[in-house]
Amino acid sequence: MEIVKNSAVCTLFEGNYHFGVASLANSLFKQGFRGSIYAGYRGKLPVWASAANSDVALDWKDAVTLKISNDFNIHFLPLDTDYHLTNYKPDFMLKLWDGLAARADAIYYFDPDIVITAPWFFFERWVESGVALCEDINSPLTKNHPTRIAWRKYFATLDITLKFKDQIYVNGGFTGVGRNDRSFLEMWKRVQEGMALTIGGLSKSAFTTGSQLAEDAQGPFAPFGKTDQDALNATVEAWDGETSLITQEGMGFRAGLTIMPHALGQPKPWNWKIIRQSIGGKSPRLVDREYWKSAEGPIKAYSGGYIKRKKMAMAFAIILNRFYKK
Repeated sequence: MEIVKNSAVCTLFEGNYHFGVASLANSLFKQGFRGSIYAGYRGKLPVWASAANSDVALDWKDAVTLKISNDFNIHFLPLDTDYHLTNYKPDFMLKLWDGLAARADAIYYFDPDIVITAPWFFFERWVESGVALCEDINSPLTKNHPTRIAWRKYFATLDITLKFKDQIYVNGGFTGVGRNDRSFLEMWKRVQEGMALTIGGLSKSAFTTGSQLAEDAQGPFAPFGKTDQDALNATVEAWDGETSLITQEGMGFRAGLTIMPHALGQPKPWNWKIIRQSIGGKSPRLVDREYWKSAEGPIKAYSGGYIKRKKMAMAFAIILNRFYKK
């Protein structure tokens, strides 16, 4: 099996999620990825990116590039959209493929609260099997689960036919797409635009406090209670190509071979008060441990002393929680 040679990675962030971007990028570098990371963002660039230089060659207004090594760069791309960033993923990936990443054989999207713990070549082989996706903690949804039925009925009114493929319900934090499967992104974009009619617009998301969804989108069996993640899963049924699914251990949601620990919910690893949480009986998660491992570089979002103190606190918390847990 031939390994994809020219891969592009992208992510989306705003606010203090830049800390996650730094550790994600470090983990990619440590696991062997070489190439470009395209980081779409709103707001201000972080201090750790202050060495980034203007890059007019990118043909993207106000884009800057942080050169980490001769073969590893982060391109910071300011975004002009009112979409909630979690709803902007297929649009962003398509825009990259139509422009900055036109030569890429595959594009991978990672949420900035993910770190990579498997060799990069694994991801490049993965997309040869179909669109790469990972099972969510809320999986499975059976064939006739009320939410799946709601998707089928809803999209039938928009002339989009859904066909059940697998009871696995995938997480929206990662998608890997080979060039031959670009139509998956086009379908995902179409499905999300259809979803917008119900949730009150793509500026809305179920994953953000204070982002109130339209009434029809709420409730335990509403078709889009998890907004973009539901749209991604509906896309799996609407698209006629192949997907390659890894189960919950892939993101560290259960024991097994974890390849990309994902920090669901709050607090994120960069906000986790390690000692306070451990005294409260909450042990550090796998993703917290891997996050601080990846914080060490080559990108320096923290001082070496700060990272050392966090690791010491982590070690103390792990020992404490062997004896005391809630």
